[in-house]
Amino acid sequence: MTESVLREYASLIANVGGHVQSGQEVRIIAELDQPGFIRMLAEECYKAGAAKVEVEWQDQPLTRLANEYQSLETLSRTEAWEEERMRHRVKTLPVRLIILSEDPDGLSGIDQEKAAKASQARYKVYKPYRDAIDNRHQWCIAAVPGQAWAHKMFPDDAPDVAVEKLWRAILHAARADGDPVAAWKAHNADLAARSAYLNDLQIDTLEYSASNGTHFTVGLMPESRWGAGSETTFSGVVYNPNIPSEEVFTTPRRDTAEGIVYATRPLSYQGELIEDFWIRFEKGKAVEVHAEKNEALLRHMISMDEGAAYLGECALVPYDSPIRESGLLFYNTLFDENAACHLALGEGFPECVADFKDRTLEECRALGVNDSIIHEDFMIGCKDLCITAHTRDGRTVPIFRDGNWAF
Repeated sequence: MTESVLREYASLIANVGGHVQSGQEVRIIAELDQPGFIRMLAEECYKAGAAKVEVEWQDQPLTRLANEYQSLETLSRTEAWEEERMRHRVKTLPVRLIILSEDPDGLSGIDQEKAAKASQARYKVYKPYRDAIDNRHQWCIAAVPGQAWAHKMFPDDAPDVAVEKLWRAILHAARADGDPVAAWKAHNADLAARSAYLNDLQIDTLEYSASNGTHFTVGLMPESRWGAGSETTFSGVVYNPNIPSEEVFTTPRRDTAEGIVYATRPLSYQGELIEDFWIRFEKGKAVEVHAEKNEALLRHMISMDEGAAYLGECALVPYDSPIRESGLLFYNTLFDENAACHLALGEGFPECVADFKDRTLEECRALGVNDSIIHEDFMIGCKDLCITAHTRDGRTVPIFRDGNWAF
């Protein structure tokens, strides 16, 4: 991959994804796979006006070692300096850029119960700080190739060939292989128009059906609003939290999901893949699950806390999306969720509530926005998926037919 193309991609993440502002601090969270690109991204952040760029390196093998050798007490502990760092971030509101490249199977076989208990303990400490910065800072999740990830996708190719193929796939999915800024301007405009149409419908319930057995309904709050593409902080900065993104999404009412949904792509959770699964809901709660691979991990995921078994998101993605049409299975939720309609278990989005800026988090939760330690997307879109909206004024409106937009 040429340096000029990668430079444009780094600029896209810094200026369109995170939209770094002059004088702002930046946090880059990345694995060790592409240090050269991370340096390039840091430079683009500085060119955009960043006052300071910090890189937090992560490494799955070290995570595995910590899980194996540290006690649960040590894994669960939040050190005083870590909490002080969180307080600093609430005060300074740095841009957060998360650059994914990890091995989809990189944590396979670890003690997931131990990892979950440690996460639950740490979550209690950092949740107030996270809530304090929500919608007040910019963030963006993007990706670069990792060798293990590339091998998973292209197992028959030599390592360097597989990485090059994954670079091309990532850049194409991210609309970064032409004129990225112009492409994202047009793409955001299309997504905004679709979300505006859905908001005007005043949808009460969505009804899903497909030949694979999906038959499912979910209700929306009267205050639910659809979003897509770019978002805006309380201070008015526009940014794109996901590169790529093909979805138009909202937050459902917590207690309304009914029926069964079949996943159409694997779910990567905690470094392991959950495959060929379905979930059945009653009164909003996942009450029955089955998976051909890693069913125990799926059950573990929905028991992380009370809200983990309820839905936090409904997202609409056409079957003819560029990622699905590429024919690639990325084994990575950032990409695979943008290949198909999906739902998310766990935390909902307060920003999908009308006038949320004037409401407290507690008020948004009272309206029906779910709260949880997790937010895990799973894909349910397929070639013959149909979605029908039932509106608050009694109309029945087709939203998806044969997997694609019906309007």
